[in-house]
Amino acid sequence: MKRLIAILACLALLLPLFAAPMPVSVAAQDARERTGPQSPVPLGFDQTAPAPFRMLDDAVRNMQQHQVRIEQRVIIRVSPAPPRARTQMMADLPRRPMPRSFAEVEHGDCVDIDSIMGVQPTRDNRLLMFTRQRQIIAASLEQSCTASAFYAGFYVEQNEDGRLCVARDQLQSRAGAACQVAGFTRLVAASQ
Repeated sequence: MKRLIAILACLALLLPLFAAPMPVSVAAQDARERTGPQSPVPLGFDQTAPAPFRMLDDAVRNMQQHQVRIEQRVIIRVSPAPPRARTQMMADLPRRPMPRSFAEVEHGDCVDIDSIMGVQPTRDNRLLMFTRQRQIIAASLEQSCTASAFYAGFYVEQNEDGRLCVARDQLQSRAGAACQVAGFTRLVAASQ
């Protein structure tokens, strides 16, 4: 586009030279000089010639801008941690007796997506989500969904608030299943 404008500008500069009246002969020019002052022969640009200058003005003038809208979609993938990483995380934990049982307590309707580090399906058709705050959150799925479809993790589209909420967001498995979360509970160590 810039090359085309440059070529058109060069042609516009040369156009007045071809449009100017050329002297027919040297004798006719001498006769005009003897008869007196007449309209001068334009040398170079003629200010009254509108067409070439209009082309130059149009080439330099800003082009009309149109509105462009760019939409962006962010998909977050949550995957199971590799076994080596799980072993390393377990090695970093302080050594103390592990609780033998867990109790479920109520949890809110939403979980921060950025805090989820990994996921693991359970036999009772739930997903265990491991968070950066070292919490385990159990997500119950809709009745028509199976947790085993999420063995390789899930994808979720990020919302403006950055949270995964009950009955709002859909989990997409890598196998093609799509489910909504029916509820969240938090697993805590049961006192003995």
